[in-house]
Parts: sequence; C-alpha cells; structure tokens
Amino acid sequence: MTDIPRIPTRSLVAATSNADWQATVSAVTAAATGSGFMTLTDVPEALDLGADIHGRLLRFFTLSEAARLPLARQKFVPGNPNVYRGVFPVQKGETTFKEGIDIGPDLVDPARAGDGADPLTEPTPLPPEELLPGWRDDAVAYYRAMERLGRALSRALSAGLGAPPDALEPLFLRGISTLRLIRYPERTPDTLPADLATVTVAGEQRLVVGAPHCDSGFVTLLWQDPTGGLQARASSGAWVDVPPVAGGLAVNFGRMLSNWSGGRIRATEHRVLGGLRERCSIPFFFEPAVDARIVPLDEAAESFVYGDKLWEWTTKFVEFRGVTRHHAA
Repeated sequence: MTDIPRIPTRSLVAATSNADWQATVSAVTAAATGSGFMTLTDVPEALDLGADIHGRLLRFFTLSEAARLPLARQKFVPGNPNVYRGVFPVQKGETTFKEGIDIGPDLVDPARAGDGADPLTEPTPLPPEELLPGWRDDAVAYYRAMERLGRALSRALSAGLGAPPDALEPLFLRGISTLRLIRYPERTPDTLPADLATVTVAGEQRLVVGAPHCDSGFVTLLWQDPTGGLQARASSGAWVDVPPVAGGLAVNFGRMLSNWSGGRIRATEHRVLGGLRERCSIPFFFEPAVDARIVPLDEAAESFVYGDKLWEWTTKFVEFRGVTRHHAA
C-alpha cells in the first residue's frame, strides 16, 4: 500500500448510470480487499452538508469542564448513569491521548435507545441547547448523512463480493452507530508514559498519540483536520500516511466486516501521530443493531451477535478498559 485510492462520494450515493455504479463498486471493493483504506471526496457537497459542518460540530470543545461533567461516562464520574455513551476525558500516562464524546442513534431517533439495561443502547447525554445553540441540529444532520453514506458503502461492498446489494441492509435498521468527536491536545511532559513511541516524519519528531489498532466494527468514516497524522500499516509492515483531503473522509474497515467477508475485506491496523499541536478528528462508526446476528459469507464460519462481539473488543481500548456490561435480569 503506497497510495490511498480516492473515490467520488456522489458516484457512491447517487450514481448517474449503471456503468457509473459498477465502476464505483469495483473501486470500493478493490480498496476494501487491497489496502483496507480509501478516501471519499467532495463529501459535504454530495450529502448536502455545509462545508463548515465539521467546525460547527467541534464547537463542543468550547464547553467548560463544568458543563462537560454531567455528560461524562460513569468510569470517569462515578455518579453518572451513562456507561457507553457520553464524554471521556484525556487520560494521562497512556499512549492514546485524547478527549471527546460518543453519540448514539437516539440523537436522530429516541426510539432507538433501549431501557438502560444494556449500555450499548443507552441514551446519549447531550449538552443543553442554550449552551451550544444550533449544535444539536448540526449533529443530527451529520449523523443522518453518515448513516446514508454507510448504507451506500454496505451495498457496494455486498455487490462487490458477489452477494445481493441489500444483503447487509436489514442488520442496520436499528443500528447503534457512533458519532465521535475527538480532540488530541498538545502533550506536555507530565502526560507522557515512559515507553511512548516517537517517529520522525519529514524531519519532524512526532509522538504516537493514538496506539496502533484495528477498528472493531464494520466501517469507519473519518474526517481529520488539516494537521493530519493518520497512518495505516501496509502489508509490508511499513506505515503509510493517510493525508487529510479537503471535503474528504478517510474510510477503513473493521474486524467484524472482515469476519463477515471471510477475510476478503481487510481490517487495516492504523495509528495516530501528533503531540506537537492540537489535532481534531470526527469518526463515524457505522454499526448494525446490537442484537443483529452476523452470518459470514463463508458458510463454514460461525455466526455471531454483533453487540456481544463489539463489547468484547471495545473494552480493550483505554476509554473502556475495566468497564462491565449490564444485562437485563
């Protein structure tokens, strides 16, 4: 992997002809089964989002610490009820150094929140409208646009692997996709773990602020600010830059999509470099329903329940380490 393929978003969500659609299916499938990464271009235009949508969403980080505390997850503020959704703070002494908020599907449809017995379907604590006027409307518009894009990708990938284009669609009817807003602050000496890795890029010393990992779920749609810093691991083992593209999203594929495809789709390891200046990103994790049973294309492979596998892998990440899942009695 020496280059990240670029694919026009409009040809994915609104192909003008069958030939255009087939060419897009081929390009998406080649990226998914090859590098495991690609870039979608002209996203705000194709999805009718304002060019400044990401900046508007990042207004969240103008909230004071006092305003964020009621939104923090129970791991960080023990009196709060939310376990999976909500705010997570920077954790010093860890390789991964970021803060943010995880937002679930109840943002666009309150009926998609559960009864609280399972944190994977809990409602999302959100800031009051008076603190961030218009922010919630922007988040709703973005979440809906990313779900539309995720569905289009699922159709292309299904068709590209020889399955019916709508093979995956029923899994996402009550999906638990996550919209995450992330801020990586500039690192100070007191936040550095003793074994923090450093690398040199273009003669500049960079810190690894996002530990190498593969995403757990199906598809990740990532916007990153002009600072960049995202790198993917090539099949050779080398790290390759995934540069930010104006109006674009980086796309990578998760472990469970790889499992569904029998390993044909590549879940690529990636990491984040930074530390010298603030960096922000907005990933959208396109995910099925919590109780969706994933039946792999390989008939010899065992099926699995999405939520169970998601929890198993999610709790390996630092923001969720040590958290337990509660089930209804």
